[in-house]
Amino acid sequence: MFAGIVQHVGTVTHVDAALRHHADGTAAHRVTIALGPLAEDLPLGASVAVNGVCLTVADLAGESGSFDVVPETWQATALKGLRPRTPVNLERSLQVGDRIDGHFVQGHVDGVGTVAQIERTAGEWKLWVRAAAEILTYVVPKGSIAVDGTSLTIVDYLSDRFSVALIPTTLDETVLGRRQPGDEVNLETDILARIIVRRLDALRAAGGITVDQLREGGFV
Repeated sequence: MFAGIVQHVGTVTHVDAALRHHADGTAAHRVTIALGPLAEDLPLGASVAVNGVCLTVADLAGESGSFDVVPETWQATALKGLRPRTPVNLERSLQVGDRIDGHFVQGHVDGVGTVAQIERTAGEWKLWVRAAAEILTYVVPKGSIAVDGTSLTIVDYLSDRFSVALIPTTLDETVLGRRQPGDEVNLETDILARIIVRRLDALRAAGGITVDQLREGGFV
């Protein structure tokens, strides 16, 4: 579990596509990243969010950490665009008792969005992201979403896209300040929004929703 508060921007140093072959002929990728200060006291087997994707530390050498990315994760996320020298958002998993400054992020990416537009002003940027309908189902204005592992608040919502505001701190301390239109980003919707929508869908499938059912489900 993570909070969506990026702790360091690391740099990909190596991507190996032939580490381990699976029965279907596909190969897992091993991604090596310069972790900087996050490498301190980081044990093998620890969880690290890399651009919002929860990965397990497979090898350590000084400040370099290696992660195995299975084919499903590689294809379903924007990690497939990683190349040497690519900067990536990094966050170590939460410990019990940590302060939650963002929102609960699982590191289980729902899908990939595409940067559609960037509106720049003196005080902030507004990043517009185009996303699939199954992701937008859980997008609510003023709700939370993780974009490349960064906890952000949704500002606008349209039929095929949404916007988030990026303050100077976010622009300086994450990779989002380097994004350009056409770039792919990992998206994880708020787990609370997913639970509510799925519960309501279940109630509808059972024959409709009444006020009593909403009360029973704890929604009113």
